[in-house]
Amino acid sequence: YSENRTSPVCGKPWWPENLEEARHWPWEVSLRTDKEHVCGGALIAPSWVVSAAHCIHGTEEYSVMLGTNNCSLWTPEVAVSDIIVHPRHWGWTFPIGDVALLHLHTPVTFSKYVQPICLPEPNLNLKVGTECWVTGWGQAKRRFSANTTLLPELREAQVFIMDNKRCNRLYHKPSPHLRIASLIFGDIVCATNYGENLCYGDAGSPLACEVEGRWILVGILSWEKACARPQNPGVYTRLAKYSRWIKKQVSHGVPSEPCSSFWLPFLSWVLHSPMGP
Repeated sequence: YSENRTSPVCGKPWWPENLEEARHWPWEVSLRTDKEHVCGGALIAPSWVVSAAHCIHGTEEYSVMLGTNNCSLWTPEVAVSDIIVHPRHWGWTFPIGDVALLHLHTPVTFSKYVQPICLPEPNLNLKVGTECWVTGWGQAKRRFSANTTLLPELREAQVFIMDNKRCNRLYHKPSPHLRIASLIFGDIVCATNYGENLCYGDAGSPLACEVEGRWILVGILSWEKACARPQNPGVYTRLAKYSRWIKKQVSHGVPSEPCSSFWLPFLSWVLHSPMGP
């Protein structure tokens, strides 16, 4: 990474001189409302962050925190001016298109602590067993354990890409009534460490893999329920399936119509409102 480069670059994690300290993942983002951490995310451009669509709730005002490993310390936040939710996303009922773009009110300045991660090419298909890393503050895990609190320090877990068919079989075992329907679709990628799923991630947390010397955002954590059981593989939105859409939105800028997230509560109200005779 070089600060004086104008062309798109991929950041990379780096270690402090004290190797006992955690490494820095410079694209890591804390998505926040009212100064509270709610989801993870990844910086992909000076003014753009990608996260999970299900993290977005109605007309909440969001901001992001970057450049720190400690989520509990006060760090200046950057306001989110607009949010674009993928049009295929319909909420938890249909967990498809679980990706959202956040446009920052002010572009961030790249530095040693703040760098973007590169998007995958649409044809990227990593081999089973490829080593990757998931990072986060454990928000997803907290929701399934009364004794687990939000981790102040950013955590990391080494994971490996899993075959989707095997991942699908694992999630069908606890639910014999769902064995007919597939739960793991083509726009999903699963990852595990073949033991206890450390699940340090948050919804929207990046699944980062080094591919031919470049750090690529392969996925973002979609299923928080994967953290409910230690053996569950992590389930991520496969960003290769959405990279063309993301690049199109970023290159065209923010649309003039109202924020896409506005329509999520509206559609929910329409679908659940009682119909007349």
